[in-house]
Amino acid sequence: MASISETETPSPVIFIPEEWSEAADIIAYDSNTSPPPIAFICGAKNSGKTTFSRYLVNILLQRYRKVAYLDTDVGQTEFTPPGCLSITVIDKITPDLTIPCLKTPERCFFYGDISSKRDPSTYLRYIFALYDYYRKVFCVPDDNNTHGNTELPLVVNTPGWVKGIGYDVLVDMLKYISPTYVLKIYISAESKNLPGGAFWLDEGCDGHDALVNLLEVNSARQDLLNRSVLVRKDARLLRELRIIAYFRQCLPSDLSINTIKELAFALAAHPPYEISMSSIKIKHLHCQVPSTEIFYSLNATIVGLAISSEDSEGLAQCVGLGIVRGIDTAKHLLYIITPVPHDSLEKIDLLLQGFIQIPTCLLQVQGCTCPYMSANALPMS
Repeated sequence: MASISETETPSPVIFIPEEWSEAADIIAYDSNTSPPPIAFICGAKNSGKTTFSRYLVNILLQRYRKVAYLDTDVGQTEFTPPGCLSITVIDKITPDLTIPCLKTPERCFFYGDISSKRDPSTYLRYIFALYDYYRKVFCVPDDNNTHGNTELPLVVNTPGWVKGIGYDVLVDMLKYISPTYVLKIYISAESKNLPGGAFWLDEGCDGHDALVNLLEVNSARQDLLNRSVLVRKDARLLRELRIIAYFRQCLPSDLSINTIKELAFALAAHPPYEISMSSIKIKHLHCQVPSTEIFYSLNATIVGLAISSEDSEGLAQCVGLGIVRGIDTAKHLLYIITPVPHDSLEKIDLLLQGFIQIPTCLLQVQGCTCPYMSANALPMS
């Protein structure tokens, strides 16, 4: 891979069918401004959930100053690196619906994997906590406008894993969030679709769940036989591009970097932060590591930089990701590259290791010192 791109390559044309436009207008304009709508977007893989979510955010921004976005797709994240679950506030319309961009979320948890399959219960705990945060901060009428963000609509984008455990997880999310609108996108391969109707509701249910507005649309593009034309994405490549774009932020924005080789050299020369082993804890999210190997297992890996929580939930808030560039066991120091600002980094007391990996293209550049060898470290204090 010779070239570097900080974003996905934009498509020449983005097609929004009339039924998508009508559905977005219903969500944005057929509801009260207080409380604002909560829209839950679901459907099979590659059906267009993310594109519709971006489009819906733009429509909502024509009525509201800001929109909250709950991203539950750890494999194809919208505003953060892969492996994260987050809630982000958006205040500007996106001119090109094909291009995602990195944003600093209001709250973020590092799940550390690209699917909920390994630990669906923890995955749901994170999502429920993010939704609770949204309810607490952005759904409370604020006459004094203390936060300036209260009473925001919410868009919930979901993964395309809608069978087996993925289906059960989706049902649990729907029951907990109780959205005012559920938009389901269908593709022509019926066996891959979600069941018809309000599939998540128990028979004979009543109360708030029964008030949900269900909207069902077809995928955006279809051939002459009305078969869905799905945009096949290289998920692994897109994840690597997101990671590359994230760590590109470590370097000055005006620094000319056009190839992977140039980026690898720049990261290798970038001074890391040094962190005392005695000041942090290590948590392996999806595996067990012998105590004697804990620090060695971190070398040349991506870790979540987190702040321990003292509340009853015990969920550590993630402030960003870092690359462990080196370990000095004699001095008991870790060397970490991260774009996280220094003032936020000083609060870190927990490193979370999952299965999000450094793109192999950054580790296989000929003539480049391995980008995790420590040099010219910056002290934390």
